[in-house]
Amino acid sequence: MACLKRLYPALAALLLLPALSAMAAPQPAVRELIERYSTDHDLLTTVYSDPLALTARTRIARLNAETLIELHKLDFASLDQEARVDYLLLSNHIAREQHSATLAEAQWKQVEPLLPVAAEIFTLEDARRAIKRPDGEASARLLTHMSAELSARRAELEISTNRVDRITAWRAAADLDTLRAQMQSWFNFYNGYDPQFSWWVDKPYHSFDAAMKDYSAFLREKLAGVAAEDHSTVVGLPIGRQALLDGLADEMIPYTPEELVTMANQQMKWCQSEMIKASREMGYGDDWHKALEKVKSEYVEAGEQPALIDKLAREGEDFAVKNNLVTVPALAHEGWRMEMMTPEQQLVNPFFTGGSVISVSYPVPSMSIEQRLMSMRGNNIAFSHATVFHELIPGHWLQEYSQARYRPYRQLFNTGFWIEGNALYWEMQFWDRGFNHTPEERIGALFWRMHRCARIVFTINFHLGKISPDEAVNYLVTEVGHERENAIAEVRRSFNGDYDPLYQSAYLTGGMQFRALRHELVDSGKMTDRQFNDAVLKENAMPIELLRALLEERPLVPDYHPTWRFLDASK
Repeated sequence: MACLKRLYPALAALLLLPALSAMAAPQPAVRELIERYSTDHDLLTTVYSDPLALTARTRIARLNAETLIELHKLDFASLDQEARVDYLLLSNHIAREQHSATLAEAQWKQVEPLLPVAAEIFTLEDARRAIKRPDGEASARLLTHMSAELSARRAELEISTNRVDRITAWRAAADLDTLRAQMQSWFNFYNGYDPQFSWWVDKPYHSFDAAMKDYSAFLREKLAGVAAEDHSTVVGLPIGRQALLDGLADEMIPYTPEELVTMANQQMKWCQSEMIKASREMGYGDDWHKALEKVKSEYVEAGEQPALIDKLAREGEDFAVKNNLVTVPALAHEGWRMEMMTPEQQLVNPFFTGGSVISVSYPVPSMSIEQRLMSMRGNNIAFSHATVFHELIPGHWLQEYSQARYRPYRQLFNTGFWIEGNALYWEMQFWDRGFNHTPEERIGALFWRMHRCARIVFTINFHLGKISPDEAVNYLVTEVGHERENAIAEVRRSFNGDYDPLYQSAYLTGGMQFRALRHELVDSGKMTDRQFNDAVLKENAMPIELLRALLEERPLVPDYHPTWRFLDASK
C-alpha cells in the first residue's frame, strides 16, 4: 500500500474509503428503514387522501405494524449510539401515530351521526381510486338520495329535544367541508371526460353540493351558534387528560399536564416580578401594565415595518456570532426572505412567523382603524426586538437550514418541543447575556416569556375542560397584556385544529429542556456554547430526552422510557 500511495495517490484514497466509512459512518440499517418508512408514509397519505375514511386509517395502520416488525428484527445490542437513538425515534414515532389514530377515531365517532352521507362518499372515493368507471344513472340516483339524507337529518335535528353539543356540531361542519372538497375532486375527475357521467350526474351533483354547503352552515350557525360573519367566536375541541398524557409520553416528557401548568405559573410569577423592576426603571412604579402600554405605543409607521424587521434580524444574528454561540454559514446569512402577511392570515396569526421566509404582520387598508392600531401596538419595536431572531437566526431559519443538510432523515421526527423549544431557548440565552439593554426591550422580552407561560396554562386547562375559549382570551388580555383582537387570534390559532394540542405548551417546556441540557454539558465544562448549539442543530429534530442520551452517551434499551426530571435542573 505504501508503494501504491506513492505511485497512485488518488487510487489509494479510493481503496481506503470503504474502511474509513465503516469506522466513521453510523450503521445504516435503522436509517434506511426510517427513510423507507418516511417515503412509504408520504406515498400512502397521497394515495389515500381522505384522512377521515376507514380505508386510509387502515392502510396507514398496516404500514406502521409492518415497520415495527422490521424494526424489532434488528439486534439493538449490536447498534451504535446513533443507530440506537434512531431505533427509539422510529419506535416512538409509530407509537405517536397510533395515539393520534386512536384520538382521531374517537373524535370521528362523535361527529359521524351528524354526517349520514360520509360512508357513501368514502365508497365513491374508493371506487375512483380503483379506477372503476361509474354508472352515470346509478350515480345520479345516489346523489339525489344523499341530498335527501341531509335534508332528513337536518329536519330531525331541528325538532329534536336532545341538543347537540356545539363543539361536536362545529367539528362536524369542518369535517363536512372536507367531505365536500373530496366530492368536488370526485366529480371533476369524471366530468367532461365521461360523457354519460356528465349527462346524468351534472345536475344531481350540483344539487348535492349546495345541500352540503347549506347543511354545513346549519351545523355551524344553528347548532354551534357561530354566525357566518362572526370572526371573534372561537370553538375548540378539548381532547381530555388521557390524550394529553399520551401526547407527553410521545414527547418523552415524564411530567403530568398539571405539573406543566404549575411550572408555567411559577415562570409567570418570575416574569411579572421582572416586569415590575423594568416598570420602576421607566418611572411607572409597580404598575407594569402602564409600562407595557407605553412600550406598545412605540411602533413604526405603516410602510416602515419591513426595514425594522431586517435591522433587528441582523442585530440578533450579529449578537449570536460575536458571542461565539453558534456557527452561522454564509449561505444561511444570505438565504432568508421576507413577505407581508395577508389580512386573512393575520386573523389567525397577528404576529410574524419565520423560517426561510419571515412573514410580517402589519396593517392594511381593509382593516378598521381599531384593527390597524391593535396590529401596530402588537408588533411594536420592543416586541419585535425580542423575537425576530427567534424566527430567523439563530432560531427557525438556522434550524431549517441545518435540518436540510445534517441527518435530514430525522426531519420525520420534527416536534414542537425541539423546534419551538430551541427557538425559545435562544430567547432565554439572549436574556441571560444582556441582549435587551433598555427597560423597554426587557419588557418586550418578558411579554413574550409571559405569553409562552400563558400558552401552557390556557391550552392545557382548556383540554382538561377547566376553561372555555372566551376565558382563555380574557386570561391573555388581563394576565399578559394582549390586545383583545390579538388574543382572539391567538386562541383561535391554538384551538382550531391546525396545531397539535400540545404545540403551544412546547415553547416554554422545550426551552426549559434545552436550558437544563445546556447546564449539564456547557456549565459543567464538557462543551462550549458553540459546540453544544452546533451539535443540537447537526443531530436534527427529536424528543429532547433522546438528544440528551445521544450527546451524553447514556445507556439505552429497546423499551426505553423517559425519566429526566429536567425542571429540577433548569430553575
